[in-house]
Amino acid sequence: MVPTEQGFIAGTPVQTDANAEDETNGEASTCGRILIFLSWVLVVLTMPFSLLVCFKVLTKDSVTVSVDAVVYYRVSNATVSIANVENAHHSTRLLAQTTLRNTMGTRHLHEILSERMTISGSMQLSLDEATEAWGIKVERVEIKDVRLPVQLQRAMAAEAEAAREARAKVIAAEGEQKASRALREASEVIGDSPAALQLRYLQTLNTISAEKNSTIVFPLPIDILTYFMKSKEAFVPNA
Repeated sequence: MVPTEQGFIAGTPVQTDANAEDETNGEASTCGRILIFLSWVLVVLTMPFSLLVCFKVLTKDSVTVSVDAVVYYRVSNATVSIANVENAHHSTRLLAQTTLRNTMGTRHLHEILSERMTISGSMQLSLDEATEAWGIKVERVEIKDVRLPVQLQRAMAAEAEAAREARAKVIAAEGEQKASRALREASEVIGDSPAALQLRYLQTLNTISAEKNSTIVFPLPIDILTYFMKSKEAFVPNA
C-alpha cells in the first residue's frame, strides 16, 4: 500500500489533520463573512445621509430664485423608521423640499441673501421636530447656493452703482461745505490781522518755489497800495 495524503483503515479512507484544518478554516471564514455582512447592514441602517435639494422657489417679494440646500440626517431608531413610515428616506426628502419652499416663501430676497444661517437653523428645527416620529435625526441643514436670474442681477448691479454714485455726491457736497466754512473762518482770522495776510503771501511763495517752476508769481500786498493811496490824498490840496 502506497501512502498518500489520505490514510486507510480497513480499506476505508480517513481524512488527515490537514484536511480537517481546512474545513475548520472554511467554517471560520463563512462565519466571518456573515458577521461582516451584518455589520454593514447595521452601518447602513444607522449611518448619516446627505440629501441635496435644488429647485426654484418664489420669495415673498415675488422673485423667482434657484436654491441649493443640503440636509444631513441619520436613522436614530431603525425599528421606528420601518414601522411608523413606509419609506423614511423618501418621506424625509419630500418634507425637506416642502419645508425649503415654505420657508423661502415667507422671506424677502435680501433676507435670503443675508440671513442664510438663520434660515438654515429654523429649517433644521422644523425638520427635526417632524421626522422625530419616523426615527430620523436631522443633524444639519445648509443653504449651499442662491442663484438669481440674469436680468435681476443686472438690475441689482445698476441699483448698487446708482446708490454708490449718490453717496459719493453727498460726501463731496459735505466736503465742500466744510471746506467753505473753514475758508470763511480763515478769512475772518486774516481780516483781523493784516500781518497774517503778508505771512500767507510768503507761504504761497515758499510753496511755489518748492515745485521748481520756471515762472514765479509774486503777489503784491494790498497794504502797500493802501499806504501809497493815503500818501497821495495827503498831498492833494483842499478845494
